Amino acid sequence: MKPSNSLEKRVVEIEERNKRVETDKAWETSWVRRGLLVAFTYLSVGLYLRVIAIPNPWLNAIVPSLGFLLSTLSLPFFKQWWMMMHK
Repeated sequence: MKPSNSLEKRVVEIEERNKRVETDKAWETSWVRRGLLVAFTYLSVGLYLRVIAIPNPWLNAIVPSLGFLLSTLSLPFFKQWWMMMHK
């Protein structure tokens, strides 16, 4: 009976791990995560530019924030391309 219990326990653990991995992957590709990262990038760059006295720091902070957003949008394309090249 022990091998069965052990096997069942392992299957349950694997299923729980798979759920965690699926949730983590969903978070990594979510628009909420991307939006938060863009907002935090904008705030940190804007504050930095303000501290070092760059003119129009909040306007200038838009460029790196949008660049970051564009990079996150293009990554799935490059990931698929890379995977095709490494089959």
